[in-house]
Amino acid sequence: MKANEHNFIDLIKKRKEEGILYVIDTYGGLLNAIVKKRLFTAPDRVEECMNDIFLGIWKNIDSFDESRGSFEGWAAGIARLEAIDTLRKMKRELQTISIEDMDMEIPEEETSFLKLTEQELSKETEEILACLKPKDQELFRRIFLNEEEPEEAGEALGISRDNVYVRIFRGKQKIRSKFGERKRA
Repeated sequence: MKANEHNFIDLIKKRKEEGILYVIDTYGGLLNAIVKKRLFTAPDRVEECMNDIFLGIWKNIDSFDESRGSFEGWAAGIARLEAIDTLRKMKRELQTISIEDMDMEIPEEETSFLKLTEQELSKETEEILACLKPKDQELFRRIFLNEEEPEEAGEALGISRDNVYVRIFRGKQKIRSKFGERKRA
């Protein structure tokens, strides 16, 4: 069966290669542009990230809901999140080498690359958190970025323990609805 705009989702759900090939041909340019925008500091990681995006679409097609938005928006959300994950992986890789353990200086371009990566991650994080109320943004920063315990973060913000978990749950729902849900395989 030949894939087209009306049947490619069903083909992917039935695990037919024609469906994902249609996605690559039709949406590949858009997804590539999204990835290149976020990974401009690491063009060598774009192809790997694109492969992860198509694999994510393949594995998580059942979470796509037409009533919540277009396939294009859903796939773009997956691309944004996968690019952010790639940046996080790169940041972890750069941070695993302890400066004290090294007898040589870090080249200037690697230092600037790390700064650019951190800036891009920070910008993406702020973009994602912007859909939340200011108090919830601070709660998410404390718990997910600063790795504070939820109870500790709630106490600092004057929020009860139960309310912290409610705010986290609702905040995650709001973020998922805006940026598309992606299940981990």
